[in-house]
Amino acid sequence: MPAEPTPSPSPGPLPAPSPERPLSSFAIDVPETLLTRARNGEGAAFEQIYRWFERPVFTLAMRIAGDRDEATEVLQETMLKVLTRIGDFRGHGDGSGTPFWGWLRQIAVNEALMRLRSQRRHEHAAEPNDEHLADDRLPPPPAAADAAALGRALAQLPAPTRSVLWLYHAEGYTHEEIATLMQRTPSFSKSQLARGSRRLRLLLEPEQAHA
Repeated sequence: MPAEPTPSPSPGPLPAPSPERPLSSFAIDVPETLLTRARNGEGAAFEQIYRWFERPVFTLAMRIAGDRDEATEVLQETMLKVLTRIGDFRGHGDGSGTPFWGWLRQIAVNEALMRLRSQRRHEHAAEPNDEHLADDRLPPPPAAADAAALGRALAQLPAPTRSVLWLYHAEGYTHEEIATLMQRTPSFSKSQLARGSRRLRLLLEPEQAHA
């Protein structure tokens, strides 16, 4: 396995929310034949899976961890867990209805958030009381289409705020799901989204004006 992914850590455009959930970059249809080969221990099959999901995992980890070295470690730990646990995934036939990409993404999110918690980065993030300011229908600012500007702006946000923004806008998680993942409340997720969206616009608008 490579020590570090070749793609740039800069994220792609932050999708605007819509009545439909945004399409995750993880949403790759993996053929059952490939999964069977990987379950049977075929190295080439797992290498193909690794190549397909390397960039989505690394980008997600960068948005949550905010650090290239941490993101690389998340990538390696995620793919190691996928390798050792792939026999546990049985697809839609196991009754969960979860596609393989969703199963893999869950491992990546859990790994990234576990590292975030272990570093105690959001220990003092109190439960905010401004969730009424959140408007889930508002898209990110237009400058979010500039991947480089977006990456710089996101890097300036607190880790929990950045994580909520990315999980909600880019990965399509609901506030309830984010609350469960982050061991918080839906109100916390909504408020972080509101605060983060306002801050992101302030950070991006000057860059847009000087573009």
